[in-house]
Amino acid sequence: MDSSPQLRCDVMAEVATTGVSSRAERKALEKARILERESERKIFRLVGRVLKKPEAERSEEEAAVLLLHTDTAEELSRRHVRSRVLKRKQEEVYDDAEGLQSKVRQLAVAIKQAHHLVVYTGAGISTAASIPDYRGPNGVWTQLQKGRTVNSSDLSKAEPTLTHMCIRMLHKEKMVNHVVSQNCDGLHMRSGLPRNALSELHGNMFIEVCTGCSPVRECVRVFDVTERTSLHRHGTGRRCSQCSGELRDTIVHFGERGTLEQPLNWRGAAEAATRADVILCLGSSLKVLKKYACLWCMNRPASKRPKLYIVNLQWTPKDDLATLKINGKCDDVMSLLMEELDFQTPVYDRADDPIFTLATPLGPEEVDSHTREVIAPPDGEQEISADPGGQEEGTAVQGGWFGRGYNKGRKKKKKAT
Repeated sequence: MDSSPQLRCDVMAEVATTGVSSRAERKALEKARILERESERKIFRLVGRVLKKPEAERSEEEAAVLLLHTDTAEELSRRHVRSRVLKRKQEEVYDDAEGLQSKVRQLAVAIKQAHHLVVYTGAGISTAASIPDYRGPNGVWTQLQKGRTVNSSDLSKAEPTLTHMCIRMLHKEKMVNHVVSQNCDGLHMRSGLPRNALSELHGNMFIEVCTGCSPVRECVRVFDVTERTSLHRHGTGRRCSQCSGELRDTIVHFGERGTLEQPLNWRGAAEAATRADVILCLGSSLKVLKKYACLWCMNRPASKRPKLYIVNLQWTPKDDLATLKINGKCDDVMSLLMEELDFQTPVYDRADDPIFTLATPLGPEEVDSHTREVIAPPDGEQEISADPGGQEEGTAVQGGWFGRGYNKGRKKKKKAT
């Protein structure tokens, strides 16, 4: 038995007996606590070294250490198990070619038979557009947790991926009824998916709104409007042309609750989930979506809930509830799915990008209100708002809905060093 806990008890007993709490006694108590913590650390290190050895190679003295510190050994064993489970959940798993084809065939059958199919999408469908995900091996949060620097870039350079275009085609063919997305990149909108069939739960980087107008007035822009915004600070610096009120972005940051009717469209998402008989999750860890009870019909018996199909390379908290889990990249799966459904794989064409017809042009006094790169029309001509403020190619972009996470990660890292 280590003497530190006993030392602290002796000191406390002496204070209680004498009834005196002098400065010296308080210092003695603090010293006893420090010694106790150091003793516990030594015991953890000692037991940890013993546990790393195979049981057959442990000496009698080491075996005695484990018997003496049973609680510590059990705690370290539990930590080791948790660490292995976490590591396994973070690993990317790929189905082999034959297995992938077989699973996609099952998915195609389910889609054909579905009466009301809803698609939930996450960051994994946009990685092919060079937008990093969050929890993958090279994801934003993964890299920051490892203390690595993550370079930011202007996400308006991204274009809808094959998966975005396939979802749009499935909706056009009346096979997909509604899309619920966690992404803020606006690529579903730019793919041509109708706005009334889309719920962007965390906002859209191309949309700013005036909440002073009734109904709320929406302005779609051809650049990222989140340059000056962040957590609890949503003003974009521009003014409403109708009421002169300050425009705000639509992004819902971690720790915030979205209240805007559009583009979040929570009503549409909840109604779609209620009517769904099949839910297809594409490229989402579901660690955030799982918290939205209205999307999963968990108040129903299991047999009455929508059938769940998941396409993701990593573990998700809904895997055990899924009818089918497909371990593959979204673009690969959707390409095979198009073949199974006998559809031609669609390709994004900037000439058909609806952002150019939806966009509200900036006024002459607003041309210099941002420095973000503008999405150029297909004919290459620049709009009146197209001056990117002299931003050089490759310059890291700070701020906005994506960049803020980088900045916070850097600050934490800096403080820790």
